Amino acid sequence: MEAMVLEAPRKPLRLLERPIPRPGPGEIGVRIGACGVCRTDLHILDGELDRPALPLVLGHEIVGRVAELGPGVTAFDLGQRVGVPWLGGTCMACPCCRSGRENLCDDAVFTGYGRDGGFAEHTVADARFVFPLPERDRDVADAPLLCAGLIGFRAYRMAGEARRLGLYGFGAAAHIIAQMAVQEGHEVYAFTRPGDTAAQAFARALGAVWAGPSDAPAPEPLDAALLFAPVGGLVPAALRAVAKGGTVVCAGIHMSEIPAFPYALLWGERVVRSVANLTRQDGRDFFARAARLDLRTSVTPYPLREANAALEDLRSGRLQGAAVLVPSL
Repeated sequence: MEAMVLEAPRKPLRLLERPIPRPGPGEIGVRIGACGVCRTDLHILDGELDRPALPLVLGHEIVGRVAELGPGVTAFDLGQRVGVPWLGGTCMACPCCRSGRENLCDDAVFTGYGRDGGFAEHTVADARFVFPLPERDRDVADAPLLCAGLIGFRAYRMAGEARRLGLYGFGAAAHIIAQMAVQEGHEVYAFTRPGDTAAQAFARALGAVWAGPSDAPAPEPLDAALLFAPVGGLVPAALRAVAKGGTVVCAGIHMSEIPAFPYALLWGERVVRSVANLTRQDGRDFFARAARLDLRTSVTPYPLREANAALEDLRSGRLQGAAVLVPSL
């Protein structure tokens, strides 16, 4: 098979021929139909997440079909459509795992970081952490749901019953969660890179009641704000935007330094919290909820061999929505 491989941080991925991986006990082999490109892939490439299992195949927004069943796997059928997310496995025994907080397991393994992911034609996954997907011809459109959708959903739930919801960074995750929030009766306020009028227009087209630059004050006090851009300076900006009792949710796995800010911004029982990974229950709840809504992803497909170009387009902000690698292109 062909795979785009990271051999060293801060180096372009290399196109290599590799044997098709074979599943071990409890695993499945997946023939990949599409794999989304996530900002976390950039953090790994840039060495900001500094313990990748090199050489490594990036990618954790995988949609494909079961090509082989490892010993002991009975939950899936050959040819079944499946999704492989960021959380690739946990110890299943620690207090976090036993209490439904497997996203916090100290021994968790992550797809496209601790084990090979989806920038390839085939991959192997722990069957316990794979999601069955409905039968439909939407691999490219569905790929962003496996991380942008899932992590966005976990962040969205942490906002509670917020009526006025701010989204900072209007990329892959925000454009999915904005639709869910609007369809569920929330007011969405979109904050984009200064000068990015295209992203602002995109947000308004998806139902945002307001869209503007991230350095602008919110037109109304927000009940909660979700930060999808990995910019620490947005934390005090969001605290200024939320009303007393409001919540600021940091949804990225990596963020630049948060600058000092006066206690007055936090006072009034405002809350700052992070999102760490996801649980399998998050996935089950998200896909059940998404099935009842009209969620449409904005995607730009790239051939697998153009993974480096897709990563650079993501880095530069040239994308509207999400980049998706397609082995068959």
